[in-house]
Amino acid sequence: MSFSRLDFPVQYLKGVGPRRAEHLAGMDIRKARDLLYHVPRRYEDASTVQPVAGLEVGDSAVVVGRVRSSGVIPTRKGLRIFQAVIEDETGHITCAWPGQPWLDRRIRKGDLLLAAGTVRFFHGRQIQPREFAILESGRARGGASEGDDAGTRGAIFVVYPASEAVPQWVLRQLLERNLTTLLRQVEEEEYLSPGERREIGVPGLAEALSSLHAPKSLEDAERGRRRLAWDELHFLQLMHAHARHRSTTAVNGIRFGRTNRLIRPLHESLGFRLTDAQARVLREIYADMTADRRMNRMLQGDVGAGKTIVAVFAMMLAMEGGRQAVLMAPTELLAEQHARSLQRLLGPLGVETLLLTGRTDARERARVLAALADGSGLVVTGTHALIQETVEFARLGLVVVDEQHRFGVRQRMVLSQRDPTPDTLIMSATPIPRSLALALYGDLDLSVLDELPPGRKPVETRWLRPSRRAEAYRLVRDELARGRQVYVVYPLVGESDKLRLRSATEEWERLRAEEFPDFRVGLLHGQLPGEERDAVMRAFLAGDLDVLVATSVVEVGIDVSNATVMLIENAERFGLSQLHQLRGRVGRGADRSYCVAIADAEDAAGERLRVFRSTHDGFAIARADLAMRGEGDFFGSRQHGRPVLRFADLTLDQDLMRAARERARATIDRDPDLLAPENAMRRQLLTGRFGDRLQLRSVG
Repeated sequence: MSFSRLDFPVQYLKGVGPRRAEHLAGMDIRKARDLLYHVPRRYEDASTVQPVAGLEVGDSAVVVGRVRSSGVIPTRKGLRIFQAVIEDETGHITCAWPGQPWLDRRIRKGDLLLAAGTVRFFHGRQIQPREFAILESGRARGGASEGDDAGTRGAIFVVYPASEAVPQWVLRQLLERNLTTLLRQVEEEEYLSPGERREIGVPGLAEALSSLHAPKSLEDAERGRRRLAWDELHFLQLMHAHARHRSTTAVNGIRFGRTNRLIRPLHESLGFRLTDAQARVLREIYADMTADRRMNRMLQGDVGAGKTIVAVFAMMLAMEGGRQAVLMAPTELLAEQHARSLQRLLGPLGVETLLLTGRTDARERARVLAALADGSGLVVTGTHALIQETVEFARLGLVVVDEQHRFGVRQRMVLSQRDPTPDTLIMSATPIPRSLALALYGDLDLSVLDELPPGRKPVETRWLRPSRRAEAYRLVRDELARGRQVYVVYPLVGESDKLRLRSATEEWERLRAEEFPDFRVGLLHGQLPGEERDAVMRAFLAGDLDVLVATSVVEVGIDVSNATVMLIENAERFGLSQLHQLRGRVGRGADRSYCVAIADAEDAAGERLRVFRSTHDGFAIARADLAMRGEGDFFGSRQHGRPVLRFADLTLDQDLMRAARERARATIDRDPDLLAPENAMRRQLLTGRFGDRLQLRSVG
């Protein structure tokens, strides 16, 4: 990447110097570019700033005024309170910070202070600010004089992310002194033509940054944010489009031919019609598989939407062309379940389903490996055992990966490192809003099953307070008496000294001794050895256990059609999507099923439970979850390798996301390596942002 004038050290900007540069580095501001893109975290409009004289006790107030006096006041109980009297042209009010005497070193006489908080009465009107910002330092301006704030009203006050070493007023001062120069320099990085900016509906880059740092109105600041949001989404989608090109177009794919030798008999044997959503998704998959390029597609669907049967039809198309198909699952139990389902569907068609897991004995393993190597084995399901070096395929054509998030990218790609490269279908039962799915998996083509099969009974969902737990236990006993099975889920494995929550281990002992002594009660959690976990799940599947006490380890499990109750204790400790996945463990048979959430929840947790109770649509739940949590939880540090969006809001910017994806794919299709002169700046900026990730040969 060629050197940009914005890449020189921040130390050489006006008003910085070596010592302040060290403090700025602590905020990840090391280059001039970093300071320019250190945009305000919020704005205060003059219309929200209230005159001090009009404030009444109980008002939620935002005030701006000069500090006329300040100091620390001790109380008889030893508490030290910092107080500052601020004054605007209408009057004065006291701001108090109990227990924060150190603010005496930060807030001084003459500072222009913005404070937000509730007005209370304590020896006169007083605000205990929940937020404050020093908009201008009295030291920097050489003191304040009466009436010098006349120009502040009617302005938009910016509030930057700041630190004790680099306070608000320093950041404001640095940007005021350097903004004009930095904006001239950023114009060199404008990659959108005036026509493109009009089509997308965003301003130029320099204009956008000017609007963010010195907005004329809140609408002006929002226009600036949308331009930076566009840049984030566009370059993210360029990276995805580049990875998609490498994994589909730039490899030798397989063009499958459809004969209906297997597909038609399978259709006729089902005994039910595919939903419109399943038919639509199959058309998308078949269009990929019958084209020259390699398929790299994600199939998203809610619990019970019928993803597996769609995958089976895709596998039939591969087999009709004489190719082999693999279905890889994250656990042995799930792999075995898939094997039984496929054998039931394909056995009558004369196709044997092979199974390969860590539990496969030596003789059967040798038979399976031989069948895969000589091509006589057309369908195999299994776990990570399928990606061992000893596994060879004669003519691998399609790889289906279930519960994709349980596998690493490299694990998923091992089976695809062949020539010609087999098609890949990745399935996910975790509903993700489309905008978020495009951000996370933009390198994949996306198919969505947004319709449940007809006749599927919704699970009756109840939210009970702990005082009504006996009511939940009566429901459990009634269902057990009918010969049904029950899950009881807890947030903790064992007792915690810090959290007053029920735990699976303790409650297992109590439930089997006191509540359900006449029934067989098992225990399942993530700290059990793998073989013991499998044994418990097998016992529950076989009907040898009536009640399964567990942690969220059962969130992704197997189908137990006889299970009709999911009882979730301390439900406020679970996320919205997690609650929905747990509910999906029941309602898999013909009987009426129930999900009971027990929680004493208010505020955000209460809102989650109200949404959970009101809808069974996994995508509606995922959208609500995204709106409540924001994408921070999805893009956090624990989600390694996923992008961090500073400016884009996936709940607000869905139009930008769609446009960014379309333009990025069109650009890469025309110019895969961005070598055309008109793409030179795009290439430079993309390399600067994602250079390390673009080097990964296995991306996609």
